[in-house]
Amino acid sequence: MVQFDSMDKHISKNAETEHLASDVIHYREYKILLQPDRFTSKNGFLEFWGAASKTLKKLGLKVDVDEHAFDSQVREVLFYDTPQFDLYNHHFILRKRTFYDQGWPRPEHELTFKYRDPELKNAAAVEVRPQLGGHDEVKFKEELLLERDRLGGMRSVYSHGCVLTSPKIELDRGVEDITRAFPTLKKIDIRPRTKMALVNNVAVEEVQNTMGVIHFGHHFRGKTTIAIWRSRALERSLSGEFAFQCKFDRLEEVNKESLELSEEFYKKVQLDCAEWIKLGTTKTAMVYGLGAAEHLKNRE
Repeated sequence: MVQFDSMDKHISKNAETEHLASDVIHYREYKILLQPDRFTSKNGFLEFWGAASKTLKKLGLKVDVDEHAFDSQVREVLFYDTPQFDLYNHHFILRKRTFYDQGWPRPEHELTFKYRDPELKNAAAVEVRPQLGGHDEVKFKEELLLERDRLGGMRSVYSHGCVLTSPKIELDRGVEDITRAFPTLKKIDIRPRTKMALVNNVAVEEVQNTMGVIHFGHHFRGKTTIAIWRSRALERSLSGEFAFQCKFDRLEEVNKESLELSEEFYKKVQLDCAEWIKLGTTKTAMVYGLGAAEHLKNRE
């Protein structure tokens, strides 16, 4: 798991986030969904990295390849919501992630609660800090996603969330237990005793490889991963993902040429690896889409 130092002072010049103390945007994560049938073994990771590396070479980008790049990390990913998907339909995501070592789950887990919206001001307006101690980090980041219907473009969503380590929260009880931990959910009109449950009864197995760091110049760089999500119940792959995440203090102070180069790579690798790409969705939306479509109103 990648750890970042948390910021403890307000450093944004953006008027839409000036009311926030420390959770202003420090990350830009570029995500590309990949066709799941390309990842039936470790060869899928090798082949895609080989294809993406050709684009890196075309643009003259330096890469520090991780010495354990092809050692996979396994995690279990679970989403919790009401039967009517009330959280997700109001742009909230509640996700539990458990890490495995040599096939065995670690005693601690990671709980993420976040609000995701295409409008920066909407994401900034939501208070995601929990009403309990022990939250490790608040993250506010811009996520770059594929356009819905064509290659070579990008669109933004803003993710405002917090990460907690093994909190004492019962996820499969009434929603009132969750709202006590995250009071912002009281703004949603849900009956307090509405049951929370595992979304579509889907337990996702995530296999991820950390490939290394791509350098875009002027100290702007992105930690790069390739991952595959599989449904244990369905015994099939749901989606692959190629992603790189850049960290900074102020986005407006990132070198303009470096920022443009990161976007150029993001767009060009889509075109160069077109046969690998999966358009029109996100990984979370795919898990929700495996169930009752009539309940799903959030179209990420």
